Amino acid sequence: MNQKKEVGEKAVEYVKDGMVVGLGTGSTVFFTISKLGELVKQGLSIKGIPTSIQTEQLANQLGIPLVSFTEINQIDIAIDGADEVSADLDLIKGGGGALLREKIIAKAAKTFIVVADSHKLVNKLGSFPLPVEVVPFGVEMTTKYILELGGAPKLRQKNGSPYLTDNGNYILDCHIQPIIHPEELERDLNMIPGIVDNGLFVGMADYIITMNEDKEIDIKIKKR
Repeated sequence: MNQKKEVGEKAVEYVKDGMVVGLGTGSTVFFTISKLGELVKQGLSIKGIPTSIQTEQLANQLGIPLVSFTEINQIDIAIDGADEVSADLDLIKGGGGALLREKIIAKAAKTFIVVADSHKLVNKLGSFPLPVEVVPFGVEMTTKYILELGGAPKLRQKNGSPYLTDNGNYILDCHIQPIIHPEELERDLNMIPGIVDNGLFVGMADYIITMNEDKEIDIKIKKR
């Protein structure tokens, strides 16, 4: 059984005709987008707004019509993956480098659905290094300030050079384990000059679609 495919395709059931859909980035939501592409070919009428250039290219290949924020005021539903999901339904995202656009789209959505295989579920966040998107200028000072917060930042590399996000920024992967107060950490990090945003998504997910120990779909719902 492919857990990613099962939970990714399950999320499609929440998408209705006429919706504007935030299209996430990553290996699990890939199956969501692929299924949406099939349904569009069969007549489903939706408009997508992608969280990355990679997702934009995939949507174009599948024939999913895309829009930008200049054309819409709100997103009906956003579907994305996660690198970690805590028992409180808080998330770490950004392993794929798209955390800023992902957070912008999740915030703009009426409903934010996260698809995650069972291996992503944890008691407390922090086993996965927290991605922090930073501007290249002064990255040395930004790194120093994160160290003072108790993190251990490491500049993400690709082919021997600093990894660049779709926004032209760097990513610092920060080892902070465990993350006891994610809301405070999210705020404290974003107060540091040079940090654009970080991969903590606190209280944002409305539904988590995952699998339980019996390999059955398990839908966790945000407490209101």
